[in-house]
Amino acid sequence: MTPDTASRPAEMPTRRAVLDLLKRLGPRDAGDLAAELGLSAMAVRQHLYALRDDRLVTFAEQPRPIGRPAKLWRLTAAADRYFPDAHAELTVALIESMRHAFGDDGVHRLLAVRSRAQIATYAGRVDRRASLRHRLSALAEIRSEEGYMAEVRDADDGAYLLIENHCPVCRAAAACTGLCAAELTVFRAVLGPDVEIARTDHILAGARRCAYRVIGTASAP
Repeated sequence: MTPDTASRPAEMPTRRAVLDLLKRLGPRDAGDLAAELGLSAMAVRQHLYALRDDRLVTFAEQPRPIGRPAKLWRLTAAADRYFPDAHAELTVALIESMRHAFGDDGVHRLLAVRSRAQIATYAGRVDRRASLRHRLSALAEIRSEEGYMAEVRDADDGAYLLIENHCPVCRAAAACTGLCAAELTVFRAVLGPDVEIARTDHILAGARRCAYRVIGTASAP
């Protein structure tokens, strides 16, 4: 290990993989992370402690029925720099400037234009004739390319969960809540009229991720 690499522990591929897993999965113990990475728990602990020394992760102890409490590791705010922020400071400044110049109505009109452009772009890659699962997978792929770390999971009741583990426009969305409302408009338009979608988790409300419950109506494939 070179001195430069040692000074930047998250630049090591395995440690970056640990950060990505904690971002996607939320708090996990070393054993869970080891199973995901195909490494020993001891090796993963070494990476975790190095990341802790760099203030990128921390842990809380969780009691277990037998034995010692487990350490559940999670990301700190300092780890945010390893995930895209879509030029947060510039975006927020532009939103505030537009609001000052054109008022809230002007900002809403701009969001509507942005939504129409997104719908047109997404629709070119999401085939409405495909099954709902395939439509969601295509949408998740697009969103992941945009930095949202999106994935699709099965829900217990036959619905699907569209999960976004990261929000690259979080600071902009906090400054302009219409961005989040516009997302639902875009998703509904792209997935089609035979789909019901509702947000169940929201980063701006304090959740670790944004998640959407998606289910097809009786006519959905």
